[in-house]
Amino acid sequence: MYRAPVLLRQIEPRTARTTAEVIKFALWPIAVMTVLNRVFIKAVNGFVTDDYAPVYNASKAFLNGLPVYTANFDSVDPHYLYPPGGTLLIAPIAIIDPEKSRWCFILLNVLAILLAWYLLLRLFKYTVNSVAAPALLLAMFMSETVTNTLVFANVNGCILLAELLFIHLMLKRRDLWAGAVLGLSITVKPTLAPLILIAAARGQWKVFIGAIGVPVVTTAIAWPLIKDTDHFFTRTVPYLLETRDYFNSAIAGNAAYYGLPDWLTWSIRLTMAVLVALSLWLLYRYYRHDEVFFVTTSSGVLLTAWFLLPGLGQMYYSMMLFPLLMTVVLRNSLVRNWPAWLAVFGFMSYDKWLSDRWQGIGRNLEYLRITFGWTLLLLVIFCVLGDRYLAARREGRLSTGILDPAWMRDAPDSRDQESAATALTPDSAPEPAVAETPRPRNGAAPAAEKRISVEP
Repeated sequence: MYRAPVLLRQIEPRTARTTAEVIKFALWPIAVMTVLNRVFIKAVNGFVTDDYAPVYNASKAFLNGLPVYTANFDSVDPHYLYPPGGTLLIAPIAIIDPEKSRWCFILLNVLAILLAWYLLLRLFKYTVNSVAAPALLLAMFMSETVTNTLVFANVNGCILLAELLFIHLMLKRRDLWAGAVLGLSITVKPTLAPLILIAAARGQWKVFIGAIGVPVVTTAIAWPLIKDTDHFFTRTVPYLLETRDYFNSAIAGNAAYYGLPDWLTWSIRLTMAVLVALSLWLLYRYYRHDEVFFVTTSSGVLLTAWFLLPGLGQMYYSMMLFPLLMTVVLRNSLVRNWPAWLAVFGFMSYDKWLSDRWQGIGRNLEYLRITFGWTLLLLVIFCVLGDRYLAARREGRLSTGILDPAWMRDAPDSRDQESAATALTPDSAPEPAVAETPRPRNGAAPAAEKRISVEP
């Protein structure tokens, strides 16, 4: 009889809940059910696009001593593109049958994404008990990038985990470990390769040992074990250097699809490259002292440019931009404005814009929204930094090395809670009240206090 009232009080407490508690109670079930839907329904069901089959077949061929790099690049089906070192690392997936192997690979990526979610929370000083936890989890698993990574059974979840591990280790000055993690990710897929420039900007040169050494060592080990290693360099690498006009959201890919002249394509790419370079210079010149902001923002700018400017960029690469988007909780964030989140909608939303009624318009919106989203995000970051720079120059603040205006010092920031906690030393902490009965949060009120307060 006692347990029933306690259970009911969890549903309808005897004291008022805070706004944060209400939001958490609302978001957690939605977030958990979204995760379960993405993992056990959408991912298990799969789709016409199957990134896993060529990886499994290549791994099986490697284990059986057969040629690995036999893809037909004249078709638009997914191809096996991993380098020899990546083949060596990923080969164990072919030990079991294809269906069970695919499920295990999906679960591996789910665990990697969940661990990356936790590391992302901790990077910005949040805990699992905070409102940010369910909000971030829901946002991640509702996005196209996480959904299609699981549906297509791609390795991007593990690459995201590698990115968060690299950032954490680099900020803690664990350079050798950070380099090893980055090197492992580059061995499988070069998505995170530009992040080595962040280590160079911070003078963490030991990162290069692992970032370069791990791919070299794994390739040297795999070279005699793969029957047709030379085909990776003679067939696969030339294909990777080409710009394909399908499933390609890079500027060059969409330009090829729509038939833009080369001079216009290169003009757009070079203009964006200049804006990216100026943004990175401003970040390095004025923000490198703010380590979390500098590393997460600069890495986001580099990776967005890496997806947009070379020959190949695909929508689910946007998963690597989660650290940049999470900077919205920092007072000096560059994405605290609506144009930035309009850009995010373009490359993160799972919505489809293909229309039966307006086929031409719908097709153009669907094919261009990723490219426009990445481009708009880089433009917003450049404009915000440029505006801060010009304002600081007008006010004579450039000599101080700080671009942020004075009002920004008191703006909300996720790191404030840690600063407040460390500021309360034993000598300065206030003495606890002794005559005041603490107000209950759940359960029965004391006998002396007969009032009941509930939400209206």
